[in-house]
Amino acid sequence: MRIAVLVVALTALAGCGVDGEPIRPSMNTNIGVGSHGVHTSTSVGASVGNVSVGVGVGL
Repeated sequence: MRIAVLVVALTALAGCGVDGEPIRPSMNTNIGVGSHGVHTSTSVGASVGNVSVGVGVGL
């Protein structure tokens, strides 16, 4: 039980940024309609300070 409480407390501490800058998640979805039909794209990412990592998918 103590280990579970410790893990939850450390997770909350890391999430609020007390131990450094928090990780900021992002998500973007675009839907476009043109002469060639409907085009959709989605991207997700995370950033910490000046470093960003993202993954995108277009259909």
